[in-house]
Parts: sequence; C-alpha cells; structure tokens
Amino acid sequence: MLEKIKGIVLRTQDYGETHKIVTIMSPQVGKFSAIARGANKPRSKMAALTQPFIYVDCLMYINRNGLSTLQQGEIIHSYRGIREDIIKTAYSAYIVELTDKLLDRFQPDPFMFKQLYLTLKRIDEEAESAIPIIMYELKMFAKGGFSPILNHCVLCGRSQFPYAFSVAEGGYLCLQCRQHDQHAVTLPDTLAKWLVVFAETDIERIGSISVKAENIKLLRTILDGYYDQYGGYNLKSKRFLQQLNRLE
Repeated sequence: MLEKIKGIVLRTQDYGETHKIVTIMSPQVGKFSAIARGANKPRSKMAALTQPFIYVDCLMYINRNGLSTLQQGEIIHSYRGIREDIIKTAYSAYIVELTDKLLDRFQPDPFMFKQLYLTLKRIDEEAESAIPIIMYELKMFAKGGFSPILNHCVLCGRSQFPYAFSVAEGGYLCLQCRQHDQHAVTLPDTLAKWLVVFAETDIERIGSISVKAENIKLLRTILDGYYDQYGGYNLKSKRFLQQLNRLE
C-alpha cells in the first residue's frame, strides 16, 4: 500500500546504471532505505528528490523486510544555503552520517527527527551554527548509548563545580577526582553548565548563544576525542572536517 511519508534524505548511492538507493529519516517510520528507479536517468524527476539533506514529501511502498520503493514526491526544503557553502556542507554531511550510523532501522523517533530538522535549518540559515551542531551530537550520543556523564562526577557522584571533562572516565570529574586522569580538561564553570544544557535541551528552545571562539574550539576537541573513544564508527565526513579545520 502506498504511504505518504515526509523525511530527510541521509544518504544516497547508485544502484545499477539508472537507479539510486536513498536512506531517509522519517518521524513516522524512522530510518529506512528505498529504491528510486530511474533517478540517474537524464531529466529524471527523481534526481532532485535523491540528494542528501533534502527534506521531502513522498509516496512510498514501505517494505520492512527489504528495500522500500520511492514512487514520487516533492521537495519541502532543499537547504540551498548548505549546498552553496563547503563548510556548511561538511558539517551537514557529518550530522547526517552520524544519524545514519547510530539510528536503528524502523524505529520512529519524532523528537530526534525534529532535532535533525532544526539543526539543518540552523546550519542553512545562520553564519555560525557550532552550538546547534554540538547539541545535536550530544543527543545522538545518548541515542547511541554512550552519552557522557555531565550531571555529577563520574567517580564519586559529587555534584559540585568546578569540573574537568575526562574522555577516559566518560564525563565530568570533580576537583578531588581530577587526579585520576592527568589528561582531563578543566572547564570554566559557565562552559561546564552550558554543556549540560546543550545535552538536555530541545534545540528549538535555544536562541542565539554567544560562546567565545576558544571555548567552542575546546568543546569541539573534547567531543571529537570522546566520539573517537566511544563512538565505534569511522565517519568519513569527520575526517573531511578535520582536514578542513587544518586548512583553516
């Protein structure tokens, strides 16, 4: 039976000479893959629907035991601002690849779909979107089952600032426990508190936040190291981002 599905295209790959397989995240059915027949043909109407980051409204044959089939559809939002900027494209590629790796098939999650939609919207429309990206990452880490402990000291349970972030221990260490990890990074109290907010708050509720460039860089270093330790998946998009950052 045909179903009307709204979703964001996470990934596409060629299938044969003329077809494509698209992986879509939808609030109704979760993440799934579908074949778009003829999407690689010249002048195919399917071509525009099978681009990464596109927000689409489609008619689908949903097959929970194999490939679904994309019949037709229309673009709700193309995120043009992302496509015209290599940095925005790189960060968008990272968050959709992270989503694709960490979400199970056919597990609807309207909240995470909303967070993905809002994050792409912020990347598309704003000059600086580092904070929404960090917020989305932390929520995806929780979905993947490896969220850092940010509400208390990992070792003793003490809820008292200041804290240091320990990749090895998986979260915050208080001053007394800081000695257990010589590589732990001490955070300013304000930044440590913000990190808790970023992990727990709907992106929609966060407006423009002014965070110093050096603090954003510090958070990026911490989260990149944390994912490398616990994430479990080698992300091509993350390697590309690291190369871009080195060029900068």
